[in-house]
Amino acid sequence: MPRIHLLSPRLANQIAAGEVVERPASVVKELLENSIDAGADNIEIDIEQGGIKRVRIRDNGCGIARNDLPLAISRHATSKILALEDLEAVGTLGFRGEALASVASVSRLALSSNTHSEGPGWLARCEGRDMTVAVEPTAHPQGTSVEVRDLFFNTPARRKFLRTEKTEYSRIDDVVKKLALSHFDVSFNLRHNNKPAHRFPAATTQLEQERRVAAVCGPAFMEQARFFNTESGDLRLWGWLGAPTFSRSQADLQYFFVNGRSIRDRVVSHAVRQAYQDVLYHGRHPAYVLFLELPATDVDVNVHPTKHEVRFRESRSVHGFLYGSLSRIVAEMGPGKSEEESSQGVVAGVPLVGIAGGASGEAWVGVQAGAGAPSPPYQHRVAFPARERASVREQLAVYQLPENAGPAGLASDSAAHGAAAESAEIPPLGYALTQLRGIYILAENRDGLVLVDMHAAHERITYEQMKVAYESVGVAAQPLLVPEALAVSEKEADCADSHLALFESLGITLQRAGPESLVVRAVPALLRGADIEPLIRDVLADLLTHGTTRRIEEQINAILSTMACHGSVRAGRQLTLTEMNALLREMEITERSGQCNHGRPTWTQLSMTELDALFMRGR
Repeated sequence: MPRIHLLSPRLANQIAAGEVVERPASVVKELLENSIDAGADNIEIDIEQGGIKRVRIRDNGCGIARNDLPLAISRHATSKILALEDLEAVGTLGFRGEALASVASVSRLALSSNTHSEGPGWLARCEGRDMTVAVEPTAHPQGTSVEVRDLFFNTPARRKFLRTEKTEYSRIDDVVKKLALSHFDVSFNLRHNNKPAHRFPAATTQLEQERRVAAVCGPAFMEQARFFNTESGDLRLWGWLGAPTFSRSQADLQYFFVNGRSIRDRVVSHAVRQAYQDVLYHGRHPAYVLFLELPATDVDVNVHPTKHEVRFRESRSVHGFLYGSLSRIVAEMGPGKSEEESSQGVVAGVPLVGIAGGASGEAWVGVQAGAGAPSPPYQHRVAFPARERASVREQLAVYQLPENAGPAGLASDSAAHGAAAESAEIPPLGYALTQLRGIYILAENRDGLVLVDMHAAHERITYEQMKVAYESVGVAAQPLLVPEALAVSEKEADCADSHLALFESLGITLQRAGPESLVVRAVPALLRGADIEPLIRDVLADLLTHGTTRRIEEQINAILSTMACHGSVRAGRQLTLTEMNALLREMEITERSGQCNHGRPTWTQLSMTELDALFMRGR
């Protein structure tokens, strides 16, 4: 073994550069974060050859004093923290003081800055093996410019791992877009090879912010997204949530920011995935731009050198807040919910389709057949308050067409109902016109033609009602005739021991039989006969990883979904106009009615403009 010796400053900085400077996009990210921390509201970005040849960032921030320029290119030199207490409540994007030193060690760096609007600025260059800094006067307005040339010119092993110019520039483009989304008050101007690429003017109003989001995520996202803003204690969540029908094959349109910092976190991704679990088709991914704000002391950003990961002090409460907020917004994305109702957190009740029943307070779930018609193939009896049954009857009295009404549309409906119908507004899904092949309902609303998959729509309605009915009576436990023993690790056994009350609330009775063994004595009644061992292991894994779990609810919901599928009106069954309109009205007041239980869409809209285009009207 050679003797122990100190590393040279350049080699030490090059090793540090391996952590924070992976490619030109890493350089752009570090420099842009420095500009934002300096209070800049206008940033110019010039890129040449994908950033491999040249990166130049110019801002109008507070600037760097002449005597501080050599320190700015030194390791572990920063103006953002002074003591350990500052590290526990980081409020800036950067704080380590290694970015410029690391970049300078693998490139030719020039740093120009001025702290005043008048007078000369100063230019600092790194030269020599020991990275000595030479400072000289230069003409420069207030702010800072950083020019990075020939990245990895002195580290060929790193340079050969760079991709093509197009690929490297696309990564820079992604970095700029993320920062443009997280800092609406800053103007960004990006040029590549002296050609304008993006210009994001400062956005102070919500309309201007939506324009920036549309510029980054595309106009189609904004057409399918809903803005919301919700708070709970010190936690605030706001942003734009894409409709389930706007799902993606890849997770390429997901932006999540914590206190203005773009992050990837398992707690966050797990909460979002659970919020969408009931409405997304298999293998699809939601689209969203979300901002979480919380006190800086409640989140640790000093987890990874690239600062892409964070650690929450109370991850369970953050997970619960995210899941509760997002699942409520997703549930409100129905055809009858306005954006104003959704932003205020209004959640509609879930009355029944085709109410039948008496004073006992019981009703039947399912589309009620007309007089003399056979009953639906499956019905599920649930208790429902008489007040809500009366409310639905009142709605149906206003909206339903009489059974002898033809497909004459809204005119015949108004004549049949008289003054009550004339005064009523056209509902979001309109009025039924006819049925196509016993599969689709054709309806007319204010915008044009509505097509509804009646089985998928009724399946969602029945499923939501069964969930409400099941949750109202709680999870019934079924004792096992022969208790089942499970061999687990000591860590899992300790976790189960500390969450016995949670398991009881989920209908599972556990007992610790040894350091590494558990005994299951009762399971949820709906899951009797199922293989309970892998389910409990998954629940323990969730508790150990996220501090919470919904595995039991997901299994029960899967069974209820199957029951709802079998209990819904089948394709090929002929419905009267009254039944069709009753189904449309239920869709408008049912949560998540835009998708069936399997994530397929339940309805679609063809506007008059789209219909005119099909027949070339107006040309």
